[in-house]
Amino acid sequence: MSAALQRHRPRQARSTHSVQAILAAARQVFSAQGFQGTTMAQIAEVAGVSEATVFTYFPGKRELCIRVITDWYDEISGELERDLPRLHGVHAKLAHVVRAHLATLLADGSGLCALVLSEGRAADPELAAVLAECRRRYTAPLMQALAEGQAAGDVRDDMPLRLLRDLVYGSMEHVLWDAITTRKRPRIDTTAGQLTELIWSALMPRGTSLEALRRFRDEVATALRQAELASPAGSPADGQRIDTETMLNRR
Repeated sequence: MSAALQRHRPRQARSTHSVQAILAAARQVFSAQGFQGTTMAQIAEVAGVSEATVFTYFPGKRELCIRVITDWYDEISGELERDLPRLHGVHAKLAHVVRAHLATLLADGSGLCALVLSEGRAADPELAAVLAECRRRYTAPLMQALAEGQAAGDVRDDMPLRLLRDLVYGSMEHVLWDAITTRKRPRIDTTAGQLTELIWSALMPRGTSLEALRRFRDEVATALRQAELASPAGSPADGQRIDTETMLNRR
């Protein structure tokens, strides 16, 4: 190995360590202080490096914030890309996405959640373009599941996928903003379960619930008729016999 390579590798290792320390510190400080309340000097102090070192790797606070957010999206997108194909059925995939989204954004309090949501609304064309691409990747696994559900008849096909996507993530964003503004952390499992069932009721094909109720009615009517045929003669008494079909048809 040449002397030049031997000298270069330690520098690379130090640089990598410095960048990782800066990014970890930036995520912490941005989450606690928000974008406007954060300074590069604060990030440098938490990272244990000089402010000049921070500027060596990142030209400004906006670029560093973008890197923090894109790294976070890379992490959570990779998890969904790994986990969703292992699940069977649109409902199971929806439930996983809802719980994972709520748990991830509220994992360390609401700081990172507020940062991502607020910066996503910032009037910054560069940031908007970056976040749009991050969100496309992040929502792609669920979009694919919804498309497959439409093809199989498990998800309503009278609405475009983009509106179904907005239904899912818009509902969750409302819950997250409520957690931020009230500073009350919801019970993630309970909230995720309730939200999943609410969203699922809107995703099901029209008439699915009614058809399921009709099948249930027919199954109950058949079972009751079989029970009557199998019962001893005269039981129940003729005057007390229940017209099961009439009752069920009232449902």
